[in-house]
Amino acid sequence: MKESLHLFLSFFLLSACVGGKTHLVNDTPIYSEAGFLQAVVEIPAGTTAKYEVDKSSGAMTWTEENGKPREVNYLGYPGNYGFIPQTLSPKDQGGDGDPLDVIVLGAAVERGSLIQIRIVGVLKLKDRGEQDDKLLAVPLGGAFEKVETIEQLQTDFPGAMEIITIWFENYKGPGMMRLEEIGGTDLSNQILAEAIEAFKEK
Repeated sequence: MKESLHLFLSFFLLSACVGGKTHLVNDTPIYSEAGFLQAVVEIPAGTTAKYEVDKSSGAMTWTEENGKPREVNYLGYPGNYGFIPQTLSPKDQGGDGDPLDVIVLGAAVERGSLIQIRIVGVLKLKDRGEQDDKLLAVPLGGAFEKVETIEQLQTDFPGAMEIITIWFENYKGPGMMRLEEIGGTDLSNQILAEAIEAFKEK
């Protein structure tokens, strides 16, 4: 009940930000009051509409491609996709210049939700030569809440990692995304720490 109330309040607060009144990257706390890492959800699990937070305004917008709202031309996202606020993957270090991406396993939540998460690993991907790491996380609640490592995910949920990696390697089309490495908590925490520091220095 307490977790449901927290999620509702987080969504209520962030829903006022979707129109751009508050900068979702710069003004959203990276950690909850309870000390847990947080993620902002841009694309709910199972959906294909490509929403992103605009880096300048901080508002969540439906991106366009060829003058039309963008849809991922593939199966729906295999988890809740979003970013870690107050982080940066800097271009001068091979990143894409955006906040650190995260895929949160579990049931779909509303777009704009702020959810408490635990990082369990990372997919190190190259997007047409540009580093495009995706943190892999679980929410604090639900079927995946006890997962703490990639190994535990593979044991407790056979096939889940294969689904996630196949999806990311193919959703932009053949040869567009290349998986370089699946990292555990040590590597994912290192990437997170570097992204937090890069945000502070920008």
